[in-house]
Amino acid sequence: MSLLSRCLLSAAVSIVVSAAQAASQDMPQFAPNPAVGWIALYNEFQAPPSGAGPVRQDPARPRVTNDDFRRTGQQPTPALADLNSPILQPWAREELRKHNELARSGEVLGRGASCLPVGVPQFDLHVIHPIFFIQSPREVLMVWQGDHDVRHIYLTGKHSQNVKPSWSGESIGHYENNELIVDTIGITTQAPVDSYATPHTDKLHVIEHFRMTDGGNRLEVRIHVEDPGAFTMPWEAVERYRRVEPGRAENNVPFSPVSSSTVAGPMIEASCAENPFSYFAGQSASIPHTDKPEF
Repeated sequence: MSLLSRCLLSAAVSIVVSAAQAASQDMPQFAPNPAVGWIALYNEFQAPPSGAGPVRQDPARPRVTNDDFRRTGQQPTPALADLNSPILQPWAREELRKHNELARSGEVLGRGASCLPVGVPQFDLHVIHPIFFIQSPREVLMVWQGDHDVRHIYLTGKHSQNVKPSWSGESIGHYENNELIVDTIGITTQAPVDSYATPHTDKLHVIEHFRMTDGGNRLEVRIHVEDPGAFTMPWEAVERYRRVEPGRAENNVPFSPVSSSTVAGPMIEASCAENPFSYFAGQSASIPHTDKPEF
């Protein structure tokens, strides 16, 4: 090998090593060991520090969640969207109005009660059970322990030429400034944006920034949502999680028939069973079925 060839090879190796080191420095370790999980703090998206935010609970009808029930014994109430949200196109507001009426009558429950996938960005609102990250060189998996709802985030650099709709869409991610940045399109319109059943069109575009805070004890995702067919403007939202890990951060939600929580990690096997329990007005969740492939 000539001196020039050896120099070029050495330079190429140096570039590869430097790039790998830089990527490693930019890569947050969401799963430093298999027992580390992350439990969401809120069951609705939180407003950003400024600017347009997500649909929230109707302020005239305060929400009583299952967490509130565990603390106070109050009867849980349904999620009812604030129809005065300025981000809603008229047709989307009307769809939410219809859903609010059904929720008040007790005729609908969340998708999770029927073992249905929740889609993106609603995946970020999975509560009670932890979300586990599996990070590999080509892909990041996010697995919610509750019924093993799984998201695939591909570290491929760009979207497919023809993205077909699916429950979670096509998520392309990369690491930058110690964050995981995820760009998602192709989310089926059958999966609403949030737990209020906020609808969207096939133009929905979601960008998420995942980062750890508080010395690795908290996880935060900042969410940017665009869909000119359903929303009057792009909007932002935030969700936060607490770390659960044996010996470091135990799960402080006690096990009960309401919570179905478990001790802190590692991930256990769990399966979703259709829920026949009647929460409101004698209504139970429907059991999903399909006669042909949906996508």
